[in-house]
Amino acid sequence: MFIDSLIDEIKKKNNPSVVGLDPKIDYIPGFIKEKCFSEYGKNLTGAAKAIIEFNKGLIDTVCDIVPAVKPQLAYYEMYGIEGIKAFKETSDYARQKGLLVIADGKRNDIGSTAEAYSAAFLGKTSLDRETTESAFDADALTVNPYLGFDGIKPFIEDCKKYDKGIFVLVKTSNNSSGQLQDLVTDHGKSIYEVMAEYVSDWGQYAVGKYGYSSVGAVVGATYPNQAKILRSLMKKAYILVPGYGAQGGTAKDASHSFNKDGLGAIVNASRSIMCAYKAEAWKDKYDESSYAEAARAEAERMREDINKAINRL
Repeated sequence: MFIDSLIDEIKKKNNPSVVGLDPKIDYIPGFIKEKCFSEYGKNLTGAAKAIIEFNKGLIDTVCDIVPAVKPQLAYYEMYGIEGIKAFKETSDYARQKGLLVIADGKRNDIGSTAEAYSAAFLGKTSLDRETTESAFDADALTVNPYLGFDGIKPFIEDCKKYDKGIFVLVKTSNNSSGQLQDLVTDHGKSIYEVMAEYVSDWGQYAVGKYGYSSVGAVVGATYPNQAKILRSLMKKAYILVPGYGAQGGTAKDASHSFNKDGLGAIVNASRSIMCAYKAEAWKDKYDESSYAEAARAEAERMREDINKAINRL
């Protein structure tokens, strides 16, 4: 079961954080870009090859201290077919290094289209009556619930069938999330509270040995007060917490998504780790040639920051 595997890794590494692999070509050190552009051309292929090398360097240096990585599909799709190949190679490499892979695709649609999305990322694609094959084979996927249950059901079914996980958008970290998610319904509850109740209901049949469900939620660190409410509403849901670091969320903010047992959430950081070699805090110690070492140092700092905040609960 996905959620048990995730918690096992969190406990083993004493680290409730995940590294977001959201690469843009301007994040990548010059020496990698120059080499790949020289070999493959200054084109989408060269960019994708640079992304792969950059990602592998990051994975190599953090794989023993973090439980999972979270590649964001948009940062691969923008490089076309070669970018999709880079996503696949990155995901496969991370899994070879013992990391869980959370595909951040926020997928959703109705009926058979949702089934197709789920087959691509969580399940298997049927080639004929007897043959199936995995496409991306992620361990978990972020999903958008705002088309209702028929857009979520195929993902839940594949979670059960293939021991996968999903994280359902409940309260996102962006500034304008409240335009929809904070609206109050006729029953006096906000949209995000209603969605949290649905997540709790959807996940009750996918609960693992630690008492948490493989049907989790996304709740941004940038909204700590809402996180307190949502933690109480989704007692068995594991919460993926974006917004820490570059988006302004703090460890204290993120801690509201955890339970008293120190479990219940995993906090994501992307730019602050990928681009640590550019950060003011690390610039005197690292440069672009040691980008991976800077990423590890920032990942370790984040781990300690989050753990201290959790211990104060």
